[in-house]
Amino acid sequence: MTENSLDTSGRHAAADQASTERAGASANAPGSADSPAHVDSSVPSRVAAPPPGGAGRPPRPTLGRRAAAFADSLWRPGLVLAAVFAVWWFVAAREYVPNYLVPTPGQVWETMTGQWSELARHTVVTLYETVLGFLLAAAFGLATAVAIAYSRTLDKALYPIVLFAQVIPKIAIAPLLVVWFGLGLTPKVILAVLIAFFPVVISGVAGLRSTDPELLDLAATMGAGPWRTFRKIRFPNALPHLMAGLKVAVTLAVVGAVVGEFVGASEGLGYVLLLANGNLDAPLLFADLILMSAIGIVLFVLVEIAEALLIPWHASRRAGVSLTTS
Repeated sequence: MTENSLDTSGRHAAADQASTERAGASANAPGSADSPAHVDSSVPSRVAAPPPGGAGRPPRPTLGRRAAAFADSLWRPGLVLAAVFAVWWFVAAREYVPNYLVPTPGQVWETMTGQWSELARHTVVTLYETVLGFLLAAAFGLATAVAIAYSRTLDKALYPIVLFAQVIPKIAIAPLLVVWFGLGLTPKVILAVLIAFFPVVISGVAGLRSTDPELLDLAATMGAGPWRTFRKIRFPNALPHLMAGLKVAVTLAVVGAVVGEFVGASEGLGYVLLLANGNLDAPLLFADLILMSAIGIVLFVLVEIAEALLIPWHASRRAGVSLTTS
């Protein structure tokens, strides 16, 4: 093979390589059909469209679903109450126990409807004492919990006093409060505060101390002061514990108000209970107990509603969340 033929074949090979490179560059050009950036409109996209409404949030429950959930939460306790009522009616109707000790439901109903005006007046008095005592206990209890959680000195100084005040039987100091403050509203409210105060303090301290230290460090790093940290991190984190304590406290406040009425009062459901007990008026006594229970249940439900409004994000408020490990 001659030198000229080698030179000619080399030039042909170089020309073929250059043409191949130009074809590849044109294929990768942005406007080319073979370009990776080119998307054929005939091929459906695999990217999922965002859900309607945005943010991927689940739809809010409708009024019908809320009513169904409410009915589902009521039928079980309603069934238990119906069973208790049936047993009560059976025992009283057959007089297995004398009616002057256990009256029939009909006798209780007649007493309640016949003396409704008086019972309603005494119910309002006890309700007012209970609500006022509960609100004061919630305010003082939260303030004490904040002081204990934020100060080690106050923790060591106040915690033993709070515990000492709790273990004292309230019925034992009720006569002393009557001697000091008379037969008016004050001793009943003080007793309600003393009884309802302890669960608010304990739950508040537990909630405030359960804040993640990493969140507190992050807030401090970002320049948040103590008040802003409390308002944005500590207090919202403590709300589940605090609401649990408030639900206990609101029922105990009823007990405190009634205990104060036992010792010295001229009105209220506790006063009516003493009168019914002294006169062996069992229907009036049972009617009075039912009204006391109604006060506690209504106040508990109101605190439950407040909890649902304040912490809808908590796991205990989500529908369908199982609290068991099974």
